[in-house]
Amino acid sequence: MQYGLEEGIDSISARKIIEIVGGQGNPPEYGFQYFTAGLDSYIGTIDEDYLGSFIKDGGSAFKMVIGVYGGGKTHFLYCIREVAWNYDYIASYIVLSPEQTPFHKLEQVYKTISANLIYPQTPEELLSGYDKGIEAVIKSWYNRKYQEMANKLSEDLMSHELNAYALALGPYESTSFRNAVREAFLSLAEKRNDDFTLIIQWLKGENPPKNLLKNFGIFEKIDKSTAFKMIRSLVQWVRDLGYAGIVVLMDEAEQTPSMTTKQKAALLSNMRELIDECGHANFRNAMWFYAVPDENFLEGRTQAYEALRQRLSSVFNAETNPTGVKIYLEEVSADPVELLADIGKKLSTIYGVAYNTKFETSALNETIADIAKAAYERKLEIGYKREFVKNLIKALHKLRKTG
Repeated sequence: MQYGLEEGIDSISARKIIEIVGGQGNPPEYGFQYFTAGLDSYIGTIDEDYLGSFIKDGGSAFKMVIGVYGGGKTHFLYCIREVAWNYDYIASYIVLSPEQTPFHKLEQVYKTISANLIYPQTPEELLSGYDKGIEAVIKSWYNRKYQEMANKLSEDLMSHELNAYALALGPYESTSFRNAVREAFLSLAEKRNDDFTLIIQWLKGENPPKNLLKNFGIFEKIDKSTAFKMIRSLVQWVRDLGYAGIVVLMDEAEQTPSMTTKQKAALLSNMRELIDECGHANFRNAMWFYAVPDENFLEGRTQAYEALRQRLSSVFNAETNPTGVKIYLEEVSADPVELLADIGKKLSTIYGVAYNTKFETSALNETIADIAKAAYERKLEIGYKREFVKNLIKALHKLRKTG
């Protein structure tokens, strides 16, 4: 997962990286590779033991990533997503938030997963704006299948073969889901644009009026009672598209300040069911990552808390226990200040490309070291990694102007 600038980054792309990192302290969706540091053993193990083998061969797994706010969770998840794309997985990175996508509302989670599906795309596409969501995936699937058949068949046979292919899809756990993806595919083939739009609305979880859907064999509503079934059907469908599988990356953006007892129970139940599903055949070729700032949500005395704690008790270690569930990001480096300095040197190189400038080595190293130490000293107050990169970019601006 180490990328050198010699592999090519232009000044505009470099400037985009600096703007995002310096302004928000967040990693950009593409370009984070150029300043990734300290994650090699973690990412390499997930690559070799999971995405490159076990998951691709029909397994499924769940990992919980634990790191403070501003501690590198999003960066880590982006690294995982890129490894997934390298193996031809579809990935969905989603932000869990109390208002938009609370984990205790699985129907919202399904909607967000489907809205953020991304099939593997080139760096150029990722930098310039990429296709995202279940609509884009279906259009890409249809275009790929059409080209594949067009190279072998006459125009007269195409319609028959496309129809036969669509009818052979499945079975999936939800017949409505199978009928929806089949009819979406056929509506593209037959240029029924209004039908395609309506079906996509249902697949996105928008639940258009059921009387408009019955002609397509879509009778279920996507709600809390069917959400898990729809998620399992989505996993099954992705396999039929010819991808290696699906990788879902759930990033808790902010903690829910207060949940009702009922909401907490639903969250615990959903997570327990998701973990248990990873042992079942209908969840094959799927890997799930759930990133949280801490484990406070597991503090409780009821049996539901204990059941989940038991499932999450094992700790991931790249060398000794890759099957462990909990990944502690704070343990990636024996020397956090040295890790920050490594990140700083990489960011300074990107900065140099962005602004076509060079820094005097000793002044640069001293600046990086001072900011790294100052950030780490505040580790109990703030997300020190985010604070470090923001302060470093600010210092590089000053260094460029004043020398």
